[in-house]
Formats: sequence, C-alpha cells, structure tokens
Amino acid sequence: MFKIFILPLLLFCVFSATALQAKDIVIDPNNLYPKVKLETSMGDIIVELDRIRAPITVDNFLNYVVTNEYNNTIFHRVINDFIVQGGGYDKDFTIKKVNEDIINESGNGLKNEMGTIAMAKESRPHTANRQFFFNVDDNTNLDPGRSWGYAVFGSITEGQEVLEAIAKVKTHYHDGMAWEDVPVEPVIIIKATLLPEE
Repeated sequence: MFKIFILPLLLFCVFSATALQAKDIVIDPNNLYPKVKLETSMGDIIVELDRIRAPITVDNFLNYVVTNEYNNTIFHRVINDFIVQGGGYDKDFTIKKVNEDIINESGNGLKNEMGTIAMAKESRPHTANRQFFFNVDDNTNLDPGRSWGYAVFGSITEGQEVLEAIAKVKTHYHDGMAWEDVPVEPVIIIKATLLPEE
C-alpha cells in the first residue's frame, strides 16, 4: 500500500521541478562570459558579459537577446561623453515588451567606465528591465556609493569605434516623446545575437 502513494508523490515532485526550471530558464548556463553581437546601422559591437559578477542581469539581458526582443530597436538617448542608451523602443518609438524588473546588482565591483554596458533604471533601485546603456566616459557618478548605482554587467571587446561614432551623432528635442538627446537619424540595433562559446 505504501508504494501506491509514494509513486504519485514522486511524479508530483518531478513535474514541479520541471515547471520551475521551465519558468526560470537560464541561457547558456555554463558560459561564465557569454558574448553578444549587436549589429547596428552604424556597425557591429561585441560585448562580453560577466555572469560571475552580475548573474541576474546577464540572464535577463540574454533572455531578451535570444527571443529577438532587441532586434529593430533604437538607441533613443545619445549624449556624447556620457552614455548611449537603447533597447526599449522601435524606430516609431513604440515601447517594446517589458519583462519583470530585476534586482539591482550595482554593488558587484564593476564600474561605469568607458566601454562598459550597464542597465538603465528609474530612480528607484530595482526597476531595471530591458533598457541598457553604454558608458562613453568614466561615469563614476553612476557607480554605487551611499545610494544605489547602475549595474554594469559587461564591456565591449570589439567595436569601440562604432560606439564612439554613435555617441557623436546629431541629436535634437523629439516633440512626440518630449525628450532631449534623441538622434535626428535613427541609430538602429538591427539584430542582437548570442555568439557560440569560444
């Protein structure tokens, strides 16, 4: 009689574990430093992500990459000698699908230095989701101190000159969005691709 009850219990545990795994899919889980290629309208940028220092942020970013959510989005905020921000809107400024906000990993030891990639957020600390930015200078004011900073989760390994060119594009005030620092000619992320592990 005991065996009759134990089998359904084991099956329940197996199915429950499978459901949890399906919900919390980790992309390329054995690669501690995955690389992503961003094909932009101004050239290619390759970033190496740091899963050791920023595992939650890297997994979040990769989920957007492998579901093609960054394809055909724009860099909507460009400030030379500061940041290049994008990933949240298409060229018509339609907001893209947003997953749940993630925990802020800004205290991981990585700094907002020239050529690094970090998560954009609202003023509240744990509000990053899909938008990211590249630092186009050493932005120490974005690092954590007495308050939360912006979580760096990787850096450019190829295409630094492309980032620098993007940072210099002409920008203007966009009437429809009521934003400053919007490129006059859209700078498009044509495709984001997770590269094979080396």
